[in-house]
Amino acid sequence: MAERTSRDVLVRGLRILGKAIREEPRIFAISVVGSGGFGLLTIGGAYVVGAVVGDIVVPSLEDGRVENGVLFLAAAVLVALSLLKVAAIFARRLGAAFMQFRLQAAYRRRVTRRYLELPVAWHQRNATGTLLSNANSDVEATWFPIAPLPFAVGTLIMLLGAFVSLFATDWVLALVGAAIFPALFALNVVYSRRMAPRQTRAQALRGEVSAIAHESFDGALVVKTMGREAEETARFAVRAGELRDALISVGRLRGVFDPMLETLPSLGTLAVLLVGAWRLRQGQVTVTELVSVAFLFTVLAFPVRAIGWVLAELPRSVAGWERVRRVLTAEGEMPYGAGVRDAHGRPATLRFDSVSFGYEDAAVLTDVSFTVPAGRTVALVGPTGSGKSTIASLAVRLVDPGSGTVFLDDTPSHELSAASLAETIALVPQVPFVFDDSVRANVTLDRPGVADEDVWAALRMAQADGFVASLPEGLDTHVGERGATLSGGQRQRLTLSRALAGRPGLLVLDDSTSAVDPRVEAAILASLRSADPPVTILVVAYRRATIALADEVVYIEQGRVIATGTHAELLATVPGYTDLVTAYEQAEAERERERAFEEAL
Repeated sequence: MAERTSRDVLVRGLRILGKAIREEPRIFAISVVGSGGFGLLTIGGAYVVGAVVGDIVVPSLEDGRVENGVLFLAAAVLVALSLLKVAAIFARRLGAAFMQFRLQAAYRRRVTRRYLELPVAWHQRNATGTLLSNANSDVEATWFPIAPLPFAVGTLIMLLGAFVSLFATDWVLALVGAAIFPALFALNVVYSRRMAPRQTRAQALRGEVSAIAHESFDGALVVKTMGREAEETARFAVRAGELRDALISVGRLRGVFDPMLETLPSLGTLAVLLVGAWRLRQGQVTVTELVSVAFLFTVLAFPVRAIGWVLAELPRSVAGWERVRRVLTAEGEMPYGAGVRDAHGRPATLRFDSVSFGYEDAAVLTDVSFTVPAGRTVALVGPTGSGKSTIASLAVRLVDPGSGTVFLDDTPSHELSAASLAETIALVPQVPFVFDDSVRANVTLDRPGVADEDVWAALRMAQADGFVASLPEGLDTHVGERGATLSGGQRQRLTLSRALAGRPGLLVLDDSTSAVDPRVEAAILASLRSADPPVTILVVAYRRATIALADEVVYIEQGRVIATGTHAELLATVPGYTDLVTAYEQAEAERERERAFEEAL
């Protein structure tokens, strides 16, 4: 079974190399020409050295005199060969590096594009750290064998030329080479098979360690406030220890095989000298031929290692490719249409028509229908787990419904282009995300046509202009990682300004003002309602004051629309709604009392 698995890894690894060659044929050809030229020059150099020793050095020692012209000619030939080898090495290395880095860059872009194409539901099933590992270390591992690949191909050319020249020189010395070089290749194959499972496990553990580290960093606030540092450290240490052990196992195997791979060519050179001396005494070879063959064995020892480098890295390449391919072939893409909404900046109408949605076997929404008229504000109210955030995600098309249709104006949202949807809809989530950049950059996101006047207008609508103006550098103030220098309410208002700066036709607020003072929240909603043109707003609301400002309320329970109407109408006719809003009001009042008590202290 292990042998079959190793053979399978070798075959899959060679297919990956073939794929790389098909994607970058010209660069590979340049590199192989350089590598092949280096190999043939190496063989030629060995015979030039043999000729210099046998035809110039030995006769000069025997005669006791040196002919300067011949000596200078030999030196010129050796220098010329060296310069040609330098040019060949330059072509080989530059081509290999260029090919490797181009493939890594291309596949990083492909993986990233695929991340952007896949729906939110797919991302929710995969740890962020694993996705980072896929786009970085896995892509690097996939194409790591490209660096020695042209050298290895050139080495094969060199070996073929070496065997031809050996048999042309002396068949007995050729048999020594025929024994040494296949043995060296077989040793490399055994090395690769032993290395395969170790490299596969190490690559998988790299992804797991990255995932745990990212999760710990992302949840640093929870870890610190809950006093879970020791537990998180222990959790990370377990995987880090396993990765350490896996890498040590890789290192130990290399420690065993590397000396053997270094020693075998040296033993071959020694065998050639011993056999060659015997053949020299028999008169079957000349000094020139013996020196040429011995020197050839010496210079071939290092290039042959290139084949071993490729074979040793194939298991890691296969492991990385499997993880990258899992992303590239992942299903669940949300294709966009070609439709364009012409009324950019004008309020849009949102309509849910018999929409149902579920995660795997769990139904979240069932036959949901309601309308948010253009320029109006609709509050979405319901108990925890009733499907409010799912409706918000469907409204902005982060996910698609299992059945039914979401309309923007009279067009199904899935028929609109991605650009048109981005221009029409803006989502402000409950948990704001602020980039480690300036206030201006966080609001504009480098969108074209958003001037400073537009930024300040958006900040005013979000009631954020006051605190931004008081910052040390105003719009140029850097807010730190995740907005560390801002309060929770300031971060929420900044992300709301970001959404407003694009002048969306539909604004979806998923409890995005929960950290804002109720008076400020009321001012924000009043500002949005009085905008010219007005903004269509779907707001997931909890506070009674927020709900009361809406033109209409949609009340849902267990994924179903129970009632629609004004806040007053639902209070009078829907007991569940009345109980929920009253509970929200009581909880808010309690928070207000606690806040006032803390301020009094």
